[in-house]
Amino acid sequence: MTSAKILIVDDEPQIRRVLRTTLTSQGYTVAEARTGDEALEQIRVERPDLILLDVNMPGISGLETCREIRASSDIPIIMLTVRGTEKDKVQALDAGADDYVTKPFSSEELMARIRAGLRRAGPAESMPAFVSNDLKIDFEKRAVTVKGQLVRLTPKEFELLRHLVANQGKAQGHRRLLQAVWGPDYGEETEYLRVFINQLRKKIEPDPKHPRYLHTEPWVGYRFDPPAEKPRPVRSEK
Repeated sequence: MTSAKILIVDDEPQIRRVLRTTLTSQGYTVAEARTGDEALEQIRVERPDLILLDVNMPGISGLETCREIRASSDIPIIMLTVRGTEKDKVQALDAGADDYVTKPFSSEELMARIRAGLRRAGPAESMPAFVSNDLKIDFEKRAVTVKGQLVRLTPKEFELLRHLVANQGKAQGHRRLLQAVWGPDYGEETEYLRVFINQLRKKIEPDPKHPRYLHTEPWVGYRFDPPAEKPRPVRSEK
């Protein structure tokens, strides 16, 4: 998808210049912002397909900017930072990032991450809607309803949920889930799954701490397996 538009958000001119050169050489269209505030304005004007967002910036931090974007948009976001601890990654993913790249990084790694960020589930086989007493998932419309209220999922959250529901009742290993949702270059980023499963539980589970649908398989992965439900009583008309 080399026609995609990418917004680079970084306060360092040299970083922006290197990224612009790398991305345009691959056929991407590039827009730039120096701060979080500029990024939020650029999103309204440029409507990018993906955002490369630096964590450490003056003014609004990258994490805060990410949360602001996520409040109203599901644009793929890749966070860029010099800090690569698991805690830092989890903070970025919790803020709404789809992926995380540690500086310095190679152009090959960045391109792979961008392709994964732009990746959308293809026209997969048609799936019937999942319907329970309090949860409905319409895969054709990409719509999730909890207790009658529409819930907005990011593309990666929806893809992860779709894969789990498609394999309902079967434990899905970490590597298999990562490669199904993020792509073949992934497989060791188990913290991604932990964060995204927690986000999904907060959005679709009646009690996220005691999930009814999204179950953890210790040392293996995750499983979508709803409990058996009693049929709703049908009121007779008088």
